[in-house]
Amino acid sequence: MSQVGKEQVWQQAQEILPWLIEVRRDFHQYPEIGLEEFRTQEQVMRYLDEMGIPYTKSAGTGIVGLIQGARPGATVALRGDMDALPILEAEDREYRSKIPGKMHACGHDAHMTCLLGAARILNHYKAELAGNVKLFFQPAEETVGGALPMIKEGVLENPKVDAVFGLHVSSEIPAGHIGVKYGQMNASSDDLSIIVRGENGHGAYPHSGRDAIVIAAHVITALQTIVSRNVDPRRAAVITIGMISGGTANNILAQEVKLTGTIRTLEPSVREQVKERIQEVAALTARALGGEAEVTYEEGYTSLINNDALVDLVKRNGEELLGEQHVRINELPNMGVEDFAYFAENVPGAFFHLGVRNEETGCVYPVHHPNFDLDERSLAVGAAMQALNTLVYLKENEQR
Repeated sequence: MSQVGKEQVWQQAQEILPWLIEVRRDFHQYPEIGLEEFRTQEQVMRYLDEMGIPYTKSAGTGIVGLIQGARPGATVALRGDMDALPILEAEDREYRSKIPGKMHACGHDAHMTCLLGAARILNHYKAELAGNVKLFFQPAEETVGGALPMIKEGVLENPKVDAVFGLHVSSEIPAGHIGVKYGQMNASSDDLSIIVRGENGHGAYPHSGRDAIVIAAHVITALQTIVSRNVDPRRAAVITIGMISGGTANNILAQEVKLTGTIRTLEPSVREQVKERIQEVAALTARALGGEAEVTYEEGYTSLINNDALVDLVKRNGEELLGEQHVRINELPNMGVEDFAYFAENVPGAFFHLGVRNEETGCVYPVHHPNFDLDERSLAVGAAMQALNTLVYLKENEQR
């Protein structure tokens, strides 16, 4: 790794830990929802200015920084998402959110901080680098997805990105540990909407109409047979109806009911199979009961598939930096979604989990929970891992 070793990287990460904590707490106190990350963007640009790292804006509130090494070589991208969630923070901690109803409950404040920490370490050693480092501060991961707009704006080009690394905090993994997953890591998603139509009638005379609520209830039940009886049990799919709305009064048969939900799958073929069967099951079930059903979909994120060679690199770096016993290999994919998938779909990528759990300090709540918090010592681990991933990749590809 040229003249830079894991010991130097780890030492630097520990030295800047107080700064990392300060940066993370500032982000945490001023959370912003997707595509509204204006203050967050200004803060990130201020930190990059202080480091002397040039940058451009992307996707509205996003930022792309660039560290150029002293010699030509490959280009590595590191990604940190920026947006918060519409959640009221429960804990009255020192650095509690100052924005009512908004909270960094998914750890994106930590993701940005780890990226800034890695940037600070890598910028310190840029005279040793053969290649470039791009810093992707990405907006709107929790909402419309900022990765695809950034890609469409050309962030993977000029210079062309050869590999991309990202991380996500995990309260299931102890602080000081990481988790890696080969191959399929996250599911794809599609939003589902079904309009069930019947015919109005008096509630005392149900035979006079077609009750859309009863029809909708049968549709919901029938949909569950798709996963249990149509999808190969060796593959994964989830169909969840999360909202039901319909009816006008307690004694009138509903004429229309709207069902909305989500579909999660791991494989493109299963994704299409499930959508096709939902269309058929909803329409035919409704027709059998005298009504009709109209199904529409809104395509969500694609599935996240890691590059195994890059996962090997992350795993090896984790074992060298933290110890073999501190690297967890996850066998099963996650049915949640992650728009880092679009970066990994376009160039080889590796996404891994950063352990932040600490039972002694109460850092045990899952992400998206109003009590979520993290062991801030993990910030140094995240910064060191991303810096090390970059240095090793550039070194291994120096002679290309």
